[in-house]
Amino acid sequence: MTHLSLADPVREPLFSGEAGRQTAMAKDILAEAGLHFDELNKLRVLDPEVSQQTIELKEECKDFVDKIGQFQKIVGGLIELVDQLAKEAENEKMKAIGARNLLKSIAKQREAQQQQLQALIAEKKMQLERYRVEYEALCKVEAEQNEFIDQFIFQK
Repeated sequence: MTHLSLADPVREPLFSGEAGRQTAMAKDILAEAGLHFDELNKLRVLDPEVSQQTIELKEECKDFVDKIGQFQKIVGGLIELVDQLAKEAENEKMKAIGARNLLKSIAKQREAQQQQLQALIAEKKMQLERYRVEYEALCKVEAEQNEFIDQFIFQK
């Protein structure tokens, strides 16, 4: 590959002001045509500043893409963690609902048991009252019979 160099020391006479002016004019003409020389005096289509900015932008883009990749990994991990926590929270919620339902059913069972015991108490009170009335009646009968026996014994 051949590179054009306007500042070639072999062809340029020493201490020549005319050659420097010609070189500057040639660079200006080439710059107007969109051609530029880099720091190694190689002919380039892009302005060296634009070329450097392009390289810097390319590096920044690569860094940005790398950071986006890292960000996506972090966010993916966070999403997995949040999903796991949501599942655990849902499980705990279901356990709490189950425990609450169990407590409600235990409360209903106790209420039903209490009603049964109250009914049994009422039945036993009625039975006690019947026995008391029967006892009083039997005591009366006993007293009458004892009186009769006493009268029978005294009559003889």
